[in-house]
Amino acid sequence: MPITLPLRRLWTLDKFAYSLRVFIAFSGALLFSGLMGDVALVIPLFLGIIACALSETDDSWQGRLQALLVTLVCFTSASFIVQWLFPWPWLFVVGLGLSTFTLIMLGAIGQRYATIASGTLILSIYSMINIEQHGGVDEDVAARQLLLLAGAVWYGLISVVWCALFSRQPVKQSMARVYKALGEFLILKSALFEPVRGVDVEARRVALARQNGKVVDALNQAKEMIFRRLEGQRGDQKLNRYLRIYFIAQDIHERASSTHYPYSALSKAFFHHDVLFRCQRLLDQQGRSCRQLAKSLLLNRPFDHQQSEEALADLHASIENLRDRGKPEWRPLLYPLSALADNLATLENQLASAHNPGVSDERRDSSLFDRSPSSLLEAWKRVRLNFTLGSPTFRHAVRLSIALMTGYGIMQWIDPAQGFWILLTTLFVCRPNFATTRRFLSQRIIGTVLGLVVGWASISLFPHPLVQSIIAVAAGVSFFANREKHYVIATASITLLVLCSFNQVGDGYNLILPRLLDTLLGSLIAGLAVFFILPDWQGRRLYREAANALTNHRRYLDEIIHQYEEGKQDDLAYRLARRNAHNADAALSTLLTNMLHEPGHYRKLDADNGLRFLVLSNTLLSHLSALGAHRHQLADDEDDATLVPVAKRIGELLGQIAERLRQRQPVEALTDQAAELLAQLEEQNAVAADEQAVTLYRPIQSQLRLITEQLAPLGEAANRLVGSGNEDHTPNSATANA
Repeated sequence: MPITLPLRRLWTLDKFAYSLRVFIAFSGALLFSGLMGDVALVIPLFLGIIACALSETDDSWQGRLQALLVTLVCFTSASFIVQWLFPWPWLFVVGLGLSTFTLIMLGAIGQRYATIASGTLILSIYSMINIEQHGGVDEDVAARQLLLLAGAVWYGLISVVWCALFSRQPVKQSMARVYKALGEFLILKSALFEPVRGVDVEARRVALARQNGKVVDALNQAKEMIFRRLEGQRGDQKLNRYLRIYFIAQDIHERASSTHYPYSALSKAFFHHDVLFRCQRLLDQQGRSCRQLAKSLLLNRPFDHQQSEEALADLHASIENLRDRGKPEWRPLLYPLSALADNLATLENQLASAHNPGVSDERRDSSLFDRSPSSLLEAWKRVRLNFTLGSPTFRHAVRLSIALMTGYGIMQWIDPAQGFWILLTTLFVCRPNFATTRRFLSQRIIGTVLGLVVGWASISLFPHPLVQSIIAVAAGVSFFANREKHYVIATASITLLVLCSFNQVGDGYNLILPRLLDTLLGSLIAGLAVFFILPDWQGRRLYREAANALTNHRRYLDEIIHQYEEGKQDDLAYRLARRNAHNADAALSTLLTNMLHEPGHYRKLDADNGLRFLVLSNTLLSHLSALGAHRHQLADDEDDATLVPVAKRIGELLGQIAERLRQRQPVEALTDQAAELLAQLEEQNAVAADEQAVTLYRPIQSQLRLITEQLAPLGEAANRLVGSGNEDHTPNSATANA
């Protein structure tokens, strides 16, 4: 047990399998070059392996094989086009610009195509490096290009076989990420119940909104992984189990996102009572249970969360104590407090069933929405929709094309040693927005300097070729293990690999200064490009993202009301509307995060106004989630049936705010219309209470009232977005998901 447990934990790490595949590929290439007696074969083989590994998409083994074939066709075309155009600089630079623009635009079809396109660009530059290393095009150039492709084929085959042997391990890891992110979300949500004075509630809500974005991203990744493996494998019991676990995670997310009553009012009323501390403790325990569930899923261990059950019992006891004390001012608040406790109890039951869910109801809609294009015509439509200056994809395609052409022009002008590293640096550093580019730029430079220092020490202290080869393999594995979360280490690792590999066929010391200068030049070109060439300042798109969030919130409300009319059913339409609402909220949060890293001149007041709007949007989404959590079919004679027209009117007003925002026009004051809707809600509640001669708590009426109270503040926040910030003279973008 002491030996197997660390191995099992190592196996559960996200990047372990990825790194192990790369290690096998590098080791095989090194062994092949040794058997052939030509150490120079290592460099093109390594470059081909790196390009193919960077192009790897998550799929079943059948899907991975299809993607590999497409990748190899792209790689072959790119490598030989580079070879043919290399002797003619003018034709080469034109081909470089056109191919870059085309490949980036193809990424608008979907993430899989974007990954393959990016890998093709990387291999194109590796082909240039491979040719330049031997002084240009000669009689052996085709053989060296084939070695690049051989490295890509070698890694691709390893990847396909690995997918066939361990197809469900990535699904298990993705579900663990979902529940870990949900756990962090619940712990952050529990902080809102803390009844203490002087707390910056808005800052906590912003942090909660950002964590919600991470939950949404984890759910989206898990959904795609499950969907790709379910194609043609609907009878697979283990995959169906993960599908049920995924649906439970969606339900938990909806209930965790819900807000039944303003926390500030509850905190003020029950400041001297322990009930809110009980709520906070229960949510915190449920968050920790989610994190423990994530570990249980990874390690196939039993899941026990009795502490949460005890906290739930304590919460119910605390609410009963409030009822017994019977203060009149507490009576109206006890109803939403009880609804909150019931919601947490349902969440607790979902947590209890998440690890080993029973067989799902056959009537339940278990279909998933396929976002990939169904035909070439649909794929072309997605690309065509992005041929506008308002599209971030189009801007990035133009920007990167010009940046690479500029880098090539500088190469021809100053003729630096190993000049194509300039293009490679520009490709890796130049990102779709300023904030990400600035982060990668600084990390690339720091990582390169660190890698050069370590590389110099390595080739000095370990002159033996075998030792340097082992260091190169280890550095390559380190690059892939760290490239997403620790880019400085990843850059240092790839620099170390380059020095140790090239030192096998020449003098590695002569690469140190050119590598540093090329990195600085490439980073400078990328930084200037993202600043001056069709800059995609996030403030210019803020009002559009805000409008998109409200539009999706309105559609979510429409689906909720439809469920009240037709009956509760977790069908695809409802789940899609719910997911799109959370996606839009997460996209707004991401945009604001990027915006905070932009120069102050371009940010101006938009960031503050955007954060206020984000808090209101997230609050609205939490009330919609609570409304969705209570959905059931309304009978014709049920009092709540009279609230449906009010709900539809609220949806219309949300749509009006969104449309005015999208057109960047002032929103008319909604105070009177909101007051009229609130009066209708109160009147209908009073009528229902008189008929039964008791005070009623109606969750639908309560949530609609809270949503209505958000209308006027949302209109005011929308007007601030319309009236502040930079002018954007570009047309609206048409995204691939529109």
